[in-house]
Amino acid sequence: MTLLREAIGDSLRRARLAQHRTLREVSTSARVSLGYLSEVERGRKEASSELLAAICEALDVPLSRVLWDVSTIMAGADGAAPREPALTEPVAEPAAEPVPAEPSATASAQADVDARIGIAEDTRIVIPAPRAEMLVLVKGM
Repeated sequence: MTLLREAIGDSLRRARLAQHRTLREVSTSARVSLGYLSEVERGRKEASSELLAAICEALDVPLSRVLWDVSTIMAGADGAAPREPALTEPVAEPAAEPVPAEPSATASAQADVDARIGIAEDTRIVIPAPRAEMLVLVKGM
């Protein structure tokens, strides 16, 4: 079972490491002791909302993005299926119809695989292009 403080710590650490910043740099900018920031990142201490806001500001990462990341981690740990976006979240515009490519040996091999695992020929998978404001930090497996 993943604890909330551990998921928050993982998210903060990944954000810091992605920026190639040290604990000392972030702790100085957030005005929190280096030791306490380390404890928060390791999931040993519960950070207050004020402290989380200060750390996020020091990392130049919106708190909402960290919380989104944490909810993704927690949902994955619980085995929950991805949820539908809330009514307040922006909805992506429908994508333009793709132009069919010329059939090839690769397409034929893919059709064989699809048939074996039970994917109908008319099934479409649409992956929306990411938008900068919707990027989420997700822990790799």
